[in-house]
Amino acid sequence: MTGTLYGVGLGPGDPELMTVKAARLIGAADVIAYHAARHGRSIARSIAAHHMRDGQIEELLQYPLTTETTDHPGGYQGALDDFYADCATRLAAHLDAGRDVVVLCEGDPLFYGSYMHMHKRLAHHYPAEVVPGVTSIAGASAVLGRPLVERDETLTVLPGTLPADVLAEKLRGTDSAAVLKLGRTFEKVRDALAEAGRLNEAWYVERATTDAQRVAPLKDVDPGQVPYFSLALVPSPAQLTFVPETTGRTGPGEVAVVGLGPAGRPWLTPEAQEVLAAATDLVGYGPYVDRVAPNPRQTRHRTDNRVEAERARHALELALAGARVAVVSSGDPGVFAMASAVLEAAADPRYADVPVRVVPGLTAAQAVASRAGAPLGHDYCVLSLSDQLKPWEVVADRISAAARADLVLAIYNPASKTRTWQVAAARDLLLEHRDPATPVVVGRDVGGAHESVTVTTLGDLDPATVDMRCLLIVGSSTTRVVERVGRATVYTPRRYPV
Repeated sequence: MTGTLYGVGLGPGDPELMTVKAARLIGAADVIAYHAARHGRSIARSIAAHHMRDGQIEELLQYPLTTETTDHPGGYQGALDDFYADCATRLAAHLDAGRDVVVLCEGDPLFYGSYMHMHKRLAHHYPAEVVPGVTSIAGASAVLGRPLVERDETLTVLPGTLPADVLAEKLRGTDSAAVLKLGRTFEKVRDALAEAGRLNEAWYVERATTDAQRVAPLKDVDPGQVPYFSLALVPSPAQLTFVPETTGRTGPGEVAVVGLGPAGRPWLTPEAQEVLAAATDLVGYGPYVDRVAPNPRQTRHRTDNRVEAERARHALELALAGARVAVVSSGDPGVFAMASAVLEAAADPRYADVPVRVVPGLTAAQAVASRAGAPLGHDYCVLSLSDQLKPWEVVADRISAAARADLVLAIYNPASKTRTWQVAAARDLLLEHRDPATPVVVGRDVGGAHESVTVTTLGDLDPATVDMRCLLIVGSSTTRVVERVGRATVYTPRRYPV
């Protein structure tokens, strides 16, 4: 088995800008290869040195020339082609012996990088992987503190070795530009920037992100002090400083009633995540607010579970003063939760100008149903056993009506510390119309740390096992239970018998 060739980008110079993957591969490689000029010193090796280990084979790929003339029959390019062919042969010997070879490359391996010459010669013969790195352009933009491009702007990357007239033409036709390979080309690049009318916009960045970095307006730079590892940058023409349209809260903000789903972050929709991230204030029942990761720029308003109307008005008052308020609910905010309370409070003319929107969430019924199979596969009814906000007589009538209609029931709020008898009463009402063998799913803390899902029957349902953390799904006459892979799976067919 042959070894693998890795072209590893090291970033623009700061060793801390190397990727985790690059560091891991450098430490694990059998062979470390790196290019250097005739003096033999390798910037790439100095960046990677901290991650190299004793016993690794090092291959110094030393260029036979840089800018000087040569008597090679193929000229300058011929000399380089022979050099790259020889380097490829040396690395192939290691790969044939089963050794993994990492070729170090400043910046990104395929962005004006030396590694690409090895890749072209070896990647079709051996397993090869390129590990991207932060480019010198990205590093220069970062140390300059100026954006490269915004919105529909274009960025043009140019080598300073192009003819002056070509450079000037391309610099005139772009919003932003980066010109690399300065060194001896600096004066030509400076003249091209002047001809294109861009000289006053251009910046000079040398050895970006290293201890030796230098940043200056390009027009002020001495051509005799420009090394190869420098570039010219014409950043975005947009203003550097963003000035918001408003400063401070000057008018109504908004209230978003957000469904958190039944449990943790995996059950949270992307839309809900965006709204929570943009909010200035979070309002809700304490345990639900606690499910949102703390953010020090946000104010958290935790309340008791029995003050829905007061909570809604508080949220609207905050929004009236300009806040972006997220009122959080478990599950979906429109299902036995805060959406209706907020909209009811918002009917007050005082809040007529406050936008209110509802951000849906995955319901507890959907979560429990998914764990059991598909018990909600046909028509179903959702109801709450709580008699805190409606008389028990209404609850009982609705249970009986749903039972007579042969609907599957998803039952919320089945019991609490102070409500202990409703589950048994509901079971008895259902048994007046349902077979005792009707499947029942009891889901507790679904999605949470103490999740459990139990499949039983209406006749065997034990009310003592049900509490406020539970949701019940009572099947219809068509609901079925089958054993699949060692567990009970519940489903309600979509076809109804006629």
